[in-house]
Amino acid sequence: MNKEWSELNKSMQNQIKKEETFEQGIETLLLLRKKLMEQISSFKMELDGAAFHAQPFLNAKGYHNKTIAYSIYHIFRIEDIVAQSLIKKQEQLFVKENFQERMGASICTTGNELVKEEIAEFSRQLDLKELYHYILAVDLATTRLLKELSYSDLKIRMTEADKRVLLKTKSVADSEDWLIDYWCGKDISGLLRMPLSRHWIMHVEASLRIQKKIL
Repeated sequence: MNKEWSELNKSMQNQIKKEETFEQGIETLLLLRKKLMEQISSFKMELDGAAFHAQPFLNAKGYHNKTIAYSIYHIFRIEDIVAQSLIKKQEQLFVKENFQERMGASICTTGNELVKEEIAEFSRQLDLKELYHYILAVDLATTRLLKELSYSDLKIRMTEADKRVLLKTKSVADSEDWLIDYWCGKDISGLLRMPLSRHWIMHVEASLRIQKKIL
């Protein structure tokens, strides 16, 4: 794991545990996300379209067996679901701003259900310009959310009602509904740790591994 990202993530987790360092912890989280977003943005500058759907580790075990386009979509699709549907109790940006059609995405889910060549095919169909519009919109919305949070909000737990609402959105494939149980078993503090921070690191690092292989 990138040492700087790892240290920022570790510091954030320790800081948000205490009320007196909570605000500092949010600032650390925002800094971590800023650095990761800079890396994600660099893919757009450094890679051609074909590189985004390349799958050089097709049969490997680990996140690097995906594609860069899939990884970017997956990070922000999950964040949109968790931040908007679960934490904010609002409509997802994916739906509100018609991003599925704009991106040409064949699915509205997180993509967890896709395997092997399905991932490359899905990635190949995505409009990268609109994909980047989506991730910027999600990141901006989550940044606003994080700045609005108070220390007492961290203990708010997801409920059975949240689970029912999320099921109705069809944002998670039926075969992957364990994800809904996973998210709804957490409080907001837990969701900050995963997927609003560590999940980014895991998939960005996998994308960097792909980039290194194909260049």
